[in-house]
Amino acid sequence: MDDAPIGIFDSGVGGLTVARAIGDQLPRESLHYIGDTLHSPYGPKPIADVRRYSLEVLDTLVEQGVKMLVIACNTASAAVLRDARERYDVPVIEVIGPAVRTAIATSRSGRIGVIGTEGTIGSGAYQDMLGIAPGVQVFTAACPRFVEFVEAGVTDSPELLAVAEEYLRPLREARVDTLVLGCTHYPFLEGAISYVMGPEVTLVSSDSETAKDVYRELVGRDLLAGPTARPHHVYEATGADTDTFTALANRLLGREVRDVRLVRTGAIDLPTIR
Repeated sequence: MDDAPIGIFDSGVGGLTVARAIGDQLPRESLHYIGDTLHSPYGPKPIADVRRYSLEVLDTLVEQGVKMLVIACNTASAAVLRDARERYDVPVIEVIGPAVRTAIATSRSGRIGVIGTEGTIGSGAYQDMLGIAPGVQVFTAACPRFVEFVEAGVTDSPELLAVAEEYLRPLREARVDTLVLGCTHYPFLEGAISYVMGPEVTLVSSDSETAKDVYRELVGRDLLAGPTARPHHVYEATGADTDTFTALANRLLGREVRDVRLVRTGAIDLPTIR
């Protein structure tokens, strides 16, 4: 048994979908979440910068004593997963593999669409993993403005629907029957995405499947929190505007998030607010 927290990292608020799923499936576990809001969004940034920012945040979580790392960011997962698993002694979970497995099991026609940031789609991570499955055809679309909408707290607007129509039109024309939401921000836009794609298309997100991987890994390594554990959740952000992060977290999670702290990583030189 290990009552240390699970460390969860994302470029911003999107990874809160994964944090919520882990908290729902493992209510005794403590969570330590860092959103790298100073450098968000990761999608359009060079992979070298994404790798540097990601490892600096992951280093910070490990230094603060987490028992597991969850890279709740598709762009970061594609950029640093191998490095992270070699760099740290704690287990590292990512979000791409769980979504791929679910999409393959879900699709009836083998025509699977993937949407994500420019960095995620450009990395080819989803295409490579899906492409080895027999009978699967993969169709992709980068949707960079989706992250901007979520980070601004906009999940239902005429402008969002218009942008979704533009981004998703090629996937509708490709007649995909399953669509992978290849960014942890995108589940917050599930209503708009589902409306545009139509009821015959199944949406797959990685949050609940990633939480199942976390559960399996904790059980397999005997790292589950003990029966008397008193869970506590810590939320930190690298950007100075923690009030905006707090407001977004409360709106998007549907639960109260208090005291989002400013955290210092190797990429910045700011005091830590406790």
